[in-house]
Amino acid sequence: MLQAKFKSKKNTPRESLRLLSSGESVSNPIAIVTISSLVLNALSFPLLIVNYGATSSLARKEPPSLVQLADGNTVNVKGADSKERTPEVIKTFVSNTLVKMFNWNGLLESVDEAGEITKKPDPGVQIKLKKGTGRIPTKSWQAAFALSEHEDFRVKFLQKLAEITPPDALSGRVQISLLPTHVSEPIKIGEDKWKVNVVATLLTFNTKGSNEGSGIAFNKTITVKAVTPLKFPADSTEINKAIYLARSSGLEITEITDLDLGSK
Repeated sequence: MLQAKFKSKKNTPRESLRLLSSGESVSNPIAIVTISSLVLNALSFPLLIVNYGATSSLARKEPPSLVQLADGNTVNVKGADSKERTPEVIKTFVSNTLVKMFNWNGLLESVDEAGEITKKPDPGVQIKLKKGTGRIPTKSWQAAFALSEHEDFRVKFLQKLAEITPPDALSGRVQISLLPTHVSEPIKIGEDKWKVNVVATLLTFNTKGSNEGSGIAFNKTITVKAVTPLKFPADSTEINKAIYLARSSGLEITEITDLDLGSK
């Protein structure tokens, strides 16, 4: 009995100590892992804040405005609605299209296999008229793909152009150049339509005559419309290439009328 009483008294402090603890005892490795996780979480929180700020700042920045094309050239771009065109794009499209249609020198440029630009006589393109046929410079035919097909506007324009094209324009004995002197700011007349006034002079040079040349007024109001730019197919024919280049600005000409400067 004495021995039993002694053991009972000896175990009592251990039980008392255990009753004073807040829970089961935890081993040292688990405690270390728990504390390390808390420290890492505390350190990662500021990093998350910094990353959020950087992401928000990047999202507020405008997208790159410089794009490199497949041929190595670079162009400035910016986001816009599919039916919107900048005044600069419209004015450049109108000016370039008219110049290409009315610059005749009797020569046709091409690029050979070595990449060299060669020039040869322009055979022209035959256009069917109401009576007989006519011919226009190849460059004019290519540039005319910028004209609308609505109500055969392009076809009628080519027929009229063939009627007024002098035969010597293809032989090179007569050279004609369009000299624009003023292209107005586009005037919006619809959701995807604009009007542009062009003041220009059509110069005619006779290679066997004087070098001064003669000029006539070429003052027109050009109506343009936004269209979907055509994609350039890899296996394009010459006709496909001409159509693509003429419409690469996403615009087409729907009307050409005389500009009355006296009423302005």
